[in-house]
Amino acid sequence: MKKVMLVTLVVLAVGAFAMAQIQAPTSDVLGAHLNYGRGCAACHAPHSGALGNGIATSDPNTGNIALWGQNVGPLLGQSFVTGQSEHGSYTLTFPSGWGTGSIDPVVANTMTCLSCHDGNLATGSHMANRVYESLPATYGTNPIPTLLGNNGAGQIGDYLNDHPVGDNATIGCGGQYNWDCTINANGSINYGTGKMAEFVQHYGFFVSPKVWNNQPTVQCTTCHNQHLMNVVSVTQGANSGLPSGYYATMFFIRAPYNPTSTTAGSNQTAQFCRQCHGGEANEMNGGDSITTTF
Repeated sequence: MKKVMLVTLVVLAVGAFAMAQIQAPTSDVLGAHLNYGRGCAACHAPHSGALGNGIATSDPNTGNIALWGQNVGPLLGQSFVTGQSEHGSYTLTFPSGWGTGSIDPVVANTMTCLSCHDGNLATGSHMANRVYESLPATYGTNPIPTLLGNNGAGQIGDYLNDHPVGDNATIGCGGQYNWDCTINANGSINYGTGKMAEFVQHYGFFVSPKVWNNQPTVQCTTCHNQHLMNVVSVTQGANSGLPSGYYATMFFIRAPYNPTSTTAGSNQTAQFCRQCHGGEANEMNGGDSITTTF
C-alpha cells in the first residue's frame, strides 16, 4: 500500500511540473520584437547600421557593435540615476562613443536597449509605450509602459523608479540582504554549497549578470532575453533543479515567469527576483524545503 501511495505521489509531482511546462510556444518566440513584421533587421541592420534602416544619426560608429540598427546618438555621453533605496542610488553613464576592443557591458546590454526603450532622450523609435502582451486580470486595466524616463505626464526624465542597471549596479554576496555566495576572481558567482545552492535546486539561476571590472553587474539583458518573449528552455542540472523542458514566461524574462498561473500560492514570479535578492528567499529564512510552485 505504501509503495502504491509513493508511486501516486511521484506521478502527481511529475504531472504538476508537466502542467507548468508548455510543449511549444503558441506564437512566434520573438513576440513584440518582431517589430511590426520587420523582424530581426529592425534591430540588427545587415548593412550600414541605423542609416541602413533609414534613421538619421550623427553617430560615426553606427552599426559597428552587433550590427545595431537603431540610433544611439542621443544617449552617447549621457549620465543619469536609476533606482534609489536606503542603500543609495546607481549612476548609469554612457560613453561618448561605442569604443573598440573590450566592450563595456553597459554599451552592448543597456545602451542598445534604451535606443528603443527610452522615452526621454532617444525618442525616435517606433514604440507604442504599452506592453505588447495580454495581461492577467490581476494586473489591472492600465497598460504597462515600455519607455524609460517618460512614464506619463509630468514624469519625463525620471529614471529613479526603474530597476538599477549599469556598471555600478553590482550583485553582492554575504551580509543581511544577499545570498551566502562568493564572487570569483573573474566576476562570476559561486553558489557554494549553502542556501543559494539549495535555491538553485528549488528554482534555478537563469539571470545573466555581465562582468565588468571583475564584478557581476546588472544590465537590461541580465533579466531580459530580448529574443525570447514567451518561452524559456530549462536544462535540469545545468543551472536549475527543475525538470528539463520548455516553460512559459512573459515580458522577455529569461526564466520561468508566469503571473497568469491559476495555482493558489504560486511563488514562481517571486522566485525570479530572489535569484539576486537572496535575503528575501525562503532558504535564507529557514524554508529549506520550499520548492517552486507553478
